[in-house]
Amino acid sequence: MPNNTEEQIALLRNIGISAHIDSGKTTLTERILFYTRRIHAIHDVKGKDGVGATMDFMELEKERGITIQSAATFCSWDDHPINIIDTPGHVDFTIEVERALRVLDGAVLVLCAVGGVQSQSVTVDRQMVRYNVPRIAFINKCDRTGADPLRVVRQLQEKLNHNAVLLQVPMGMEKDHKGVIDLVAMKALTFEGEHGDDFTVSEIPPEFMELAHQKREEMLDAVSLFSDVLTEAILAEEPITEDMIHDAIRKGTLALELTPVLMGSAYKNKGVQPLLDAVIRYLPSPLDIKNEALDLEHGEEQIVLASQADMPMVMLAFKLEVSRYGQLTYVRIYQGNLNKGDTIVNTRTGKHVKAGRLGRMHADEMEEIESAAAGDIVALFGIDCASGDTFTDGRVRYAMTSMHVPAPVISLAVKPKDKKAEMNMGKALARFSKEDPTFKVFLDPETSETIICGMGELHLDVYVERMRREYDAEIETGMPRVAYRESPTRRVDFNYTHKKQTGGAGQFGRVAGFLEPLADGEFEFVNEVRGGAIPTEYISACEKGFKACLAKGGFAGFPVVGARVTINDGASHAVDSSDMAFQQAAVGAFREAYGKSGPVLLEPIMKVVVETPSEFQGACLGSLNQRRGLILSTSEDGAFSAVEAEVPLSEMFGYSTVLRSSTQGKAEFTMEFSRYNVVPKALAEEIVKKEKENKK
Repeated sequence: MPNNTEEQIALLRNIGISAHIDSGKTTLTERILFYTRRIHAIHDVKGKDGVGATMDFMELEKERGITIQSAATFCSWDDHPINIIDTPGHVDFTIEVERALRVLDGAVLVLCAVGGVQSQSVTVDRQMVRYNVPRIAFINKCDRTGADPLRVVRQLQEKLNHNAVLLQVPMGMEKDHKGVIDLVAMKALTFEGEHGDDFTVSEIPPEFMELAHQKREEMLDAVSLFSDVLTEAILAEEPITEDMIHDAIRKGTLALELTPVLMGSAYKNKGVQPLLDAVIRYLPSPLDIKNEALDLEHGEEQIVLASQADMPMVMLAFKLEVSRYGQLTYVRIYQGNLNKGDTIVNTRTGKHVKAGRLGRMHADEMEEIESAAAGDIVALFGIDCASGDTFTDGRVRYAMTSMHVPAPVISLAVKPKDKKAEMNMGKALARFSKEDPTFKVFLDPETSETIICGMGELHLDVYVERMRREYDAEIETGMPRVAYRESPTRRVDFNYTHKKQTGGAGQFGRVAGFLEPLADGEFEFVNEVRGGAIPTEYISACEKGFKACLAKGGFAGFPVVGARVTINDGASHAVDSSDMAFQQAAVGAFREAYGKSGPVLLEPIMKVVVETPSEFQGACLGSLNQRRGLILSTSEDGAFSAVEAEVPLSEMFGYSTVLRSSTQGKAEFTMEFSRYNVVPKALAEEIVKKEKENKK
């Protein structure tokens, strides 16, 4: 849609398809692409036919039957262009949902007719609320044993506080599911033919008439709140037109005060075409959404962006990906036009870059285009930037708010098996950490281990597998070592003389003073030497010697913290004293004193906040208590509870899996460093023993 006019932009829909894992998002997207003639054959998600679903194009996605990366595509329905992003359902890949919802105008929340509102349904809904995304609910899998769409609607109302309104009711359930009844038109919709593309509209069968009339009355009561015209027609008992109902539903949906509910079975090709009609009727175009940016030239004043072609160009880079075409940057254009060859400016860095190639993505395939305009989601090539960067055409300096990036909660130590693997692993980690803001990599300076951090064990498992497959990097994984510390607990005096005679000039230095615990801080050096007992030029050498001992470690070989060293006396020799001599004197003094200072082992204590449905609060408290956790507070907010606790880091490995299994996958937790605390004596002895064995 080059140089979009306002009329053309009004036709455009940018939608995301989001849900709990295994609700049928990718299957639904596959059917949408088939009915919009974007693809000409339907393939199975699990890849049983050797092809796999269009949107799950990674080998790992086909094998595991899950979506790992969000994938973008575009199609057209009833002359309305639609950009679609199919997102993962697993909580470990939540950043993919987060960044998709940041740039989309509307969404389809897919729910399983059997499972109902599940854990990730709740998480996805919270993300939609965060970005004010209007949504339609689609209850999928009505053909499955145990399907109950009416129960799912009640869960939408009770668990998610949605004003969920049925626009359809099912004709038969489970194996008898024939189609749906449209409550707006009061017609029966059936889907015949091999792929359900023989779509017929007929009169409602008598056995469903009573249910249809009852649910239509409920629907009219709910949607009439959004239309005075409809309310007047109902009160005056005048004819109610379909357009009146559609207008009222659209107003309620755009105001985020109503969630239209449709249903069907994507796998059995039922209910997808009416869903597409609903996307066009009820979800917003770019013109219906208020998008804001900060004007950096005028004190970060908030500016409302206009989806118009003649305004200065503003766009947001929301996803980076390395594909067979090279570095891809997915962008959403919010204002103005972007043409192939235009020079664009990265607001964060101030760098000018050329938009050399421009394309629309269809999963992993690309269609090159000459230009794109406000409202479009396209891909640029070879642009060096970070996820969340704003680009303009240089006429303005605007910055858009980036997406919310959750902090990583789990880490893993990775080690290459050989030199080739080490080189390839470095390339892979650099790429993955750039593409995925929730995937972090760092080198532990104490243990010299490469540590990768992510959102869950599956998240890290997928990246380790991708390193093996895509980069031929054979690596070993293991638990990262905990960064323990040591600290003295009582004051000890020292008086140490370092004396060495080797013929010619020797070494001589004496330092005296005391070592004591320091309540706040890692190390403090105090000079109270009077009368030049230690010449001033050697004082810094003494401090250097003490610091070297702290870093090298004490009785267990861990760094020493919480220590204050005060020197108040000493002696020097006119010939034999030197920096080296006083450094060695300090080392000897520390060793002499530290062993007598009652040293203890300290462990990192993490502040852990668990968010869980209230029904699982007891299970969460139990799981934290089992991990030597100290519960600080609990609070309830509606159906959700938050538990705040302090837990040793060594006890938190593998916690995400335990928490999910004990809460049916519905709880989440965040973790950050709080302080160091003394390790219980029996446990400390075990840790020291293990550390000494490792060093052997």
